[in-house]
Amino acid sequence: MSTNWIYLHYWLSVTLFLVGIYGMLIKPNLIRKLMAMNILQVAVIIFFITIAVKDQATVPIAQAHDQAILSSHYINPLPHALMLTAIVVSISTTGVALALAVRIHRRYGTLEETELLSKLRE
Repeated sequence: MSTNWIYLHYWLSVTLFLVGIYGMLIKPNLIRKLMAMNILQVAVIIFFITIAVKDQATVPIAQAHDQAILSSHYINPLPHALMLTAIVVSISTTGVALALAVRIHRRYGTLEETELLSKLRE
């Protein structure tokens, strides 16, 4: 792997994370905040998946019984399993948030945070 590209996945994760934080803190629309939250979750998933990668390693399935099993020959499956769980939680969170957004829009007629806060204060 070229030394110019060796840290690209870290920069991608950090950039996506900052875009997600920016969207959640600055954007007033609840749907945009939800999309920013999903971007933030994707950044975390990309980060954990990429730190689990090893050069010249394979999946942790023993191919032959006559060879010695060395941990350096295999990738760690735990981060991948945890991120699979994180994807399921992300989808569930998005579904619940969208259902809440629909209920909020039906009741208050808007999804803008400032308008919602003013209507709630009345």
